Amino acid sequence: MSTRRQIIAGNWKMNLSATEAKALVTEIIQLWEKHDNVDVVICPPYTALETCKTVIGQSSEIFLGAQDMHQETSGAYTGEISSAMLQDLWCKYVILGHSERREYFKESDQLINAKAKTALAANLKPIICVGETLQEREAGKMESVVVGQVEHSCAGFTEDQWKDVVIAYEPVWAIGTGKTATPEQAQEVHALIRSTISDMADGKIADKLRIQYGGSVKPENAAELLGQADIDGALVGGASLKAHSFIEIIKNACQA
Repeated sequence: MSTRRQIIAGNWKMNLSATEAKALVTEIIQLWEKHDNVDVVICPPYTALETCKTVIGQSSEIFLGAQDMHQETSGAYTGEISSAMLQDLWCKYVILGHSERREYFKESDQLINAKAKTALAANLKPIICVGETLQEREAGKMESVVVGQVEHSCAGFTEDQWKDVVIAYEPVWAIGTGKTATPEQAQEVHALIRSTISDMADGKIADKLRIQYGGSVKPENAAELLGQADIDGALVGGASLKAHSFIEIIKNACQA
């Protein structure tokens, strides 16, 4: 049985005003029951981070995360957010390389790697996303795509840095579509990712690394997905915008 601590992260994407975010995080806290075997992270839009910080409080068992950040620590980058800004808002995590960033903003593995190293230097834990499109899977390229993304997005990490890294496998064809990889499909890729990390670093690092599944995760499928040997949590999209469904997914993680 794995000793890895489950991690459930809610990616709110470009949804909810600060007022709406306050209501949602307040409801999540009201429904939340602390468990020792799961980390819970919420990742609101930048405009709601301050509000959520105030509601959650610094000593809460729920962690705050951001949806992206710039690779430079400061400078003339209009519209961007730095690691220091996130630290000041008590963020502990930051999502990097989400498939929507890769697709719509053309972010490369090398850029994601630079962002991850900046995050790690600032004591932020990066959630690094990887995953194949439907076309790549159907063309038999899933393995080469996922392995390549892991190798390049995570290149050059030290042993100490690996301890703070989370990887999220998100099959692009299952994000926001209602489609979900079967537990067997998800487990196959998670095992592949862990094997890749073992080759890049070593087996001990790979065994401790937490790998989330992301792709239309909801209460109805969470238990079976989270019960797989190499799946250590979920990166939740739409279901994280409803307090009761998000809490139900957390409860499934506690029992995994």
